Amino acid sequence: MQQSDDLAQAPTALITGSARRIGKAIAEYLHKRGYNLLLHFQQSDTAMLTLCEQLNATRQHSAHSFRADLSNTGEVEALADWAKTKTTSLGCLINNASVFVADQLQTHNQHFWQDTLQVNTHAAYQLSVALQDQLASCSGNIINLVDVYAERPLKGHTVYSTSKAANAMLVKSLALEMAPRVRVNGIAPGAILWPENSTSNEQNGDSYQDELLHRVPLRRLGNVDAITCGIGFILDCDYLSGQIINIDGGRSITI
Repeated sequence: MQQSDDLAQAPTALITGSARRIGKAIAEYLHKRGYNLLLHFQQSDTAMLTLCEQLNATRQHSAHSFRADLSNTGEVEALADWAKTKTTSLGCLINNASVFVADQLQTHNQHFWQDTLQVNTHAAYQLSVALQDQLASCSGNIINLVDVYAERPLKGHTVYSTSKAANAMLVKSLALEMAPRVRVNGIAPGAILWPENSTSNEQNGDSYQDELLHRVPLRRLGNVDAITCGIGFILDCDYLSGQIINIDGGRSITI
């Protein structure tokens, strides 16, 4: 397949997990900045179709989507290959996709461990390495969405917290490996959106949310605009690499 002419004349960004929530907000933000978009999704067909229609109505042929299960290394490879057919110079790779599921030490499941590490860490590594040449050709950026729990683990989420700690180290290591042509940074969100798929009713309750926000110095839930502001700062600051910015209302400085 030949390179798409639609994506040849503008900076292009690949965003994983981009149909909804933070990923969607990043997609809309980058589109407003003039980026053409390669949008990954897995299950949110309707949401992705709606988002692409919305973006393409604003600027024709500026958004394209690809379905892939990031827990499958073969499908991650297929996503990277698809991106290469769309553009030879990738301005930005946003590794946003993540799984957030509670676990219990008493019921350790090897497949759960492997799938979580694959989606939250290894898929980001796979895509970064596979697309390194495309990113380097235009001094591009890799931005990983990490988590404040990479440094301060969340009780009941050992595997998730471990995967995000590995993701944080991936940011720093790739920043060394890919310099000077590619900058690699991360954003660690705090309480921005409440999780939708928590397996604990307690974590969906008002008491849990109130307790969590009480630990945040700003005493309030953040919003996705705070994340997109962070994305913009990273893209604009051309002397920033190997850094993880905590956008958490001050949560990371509290006990």
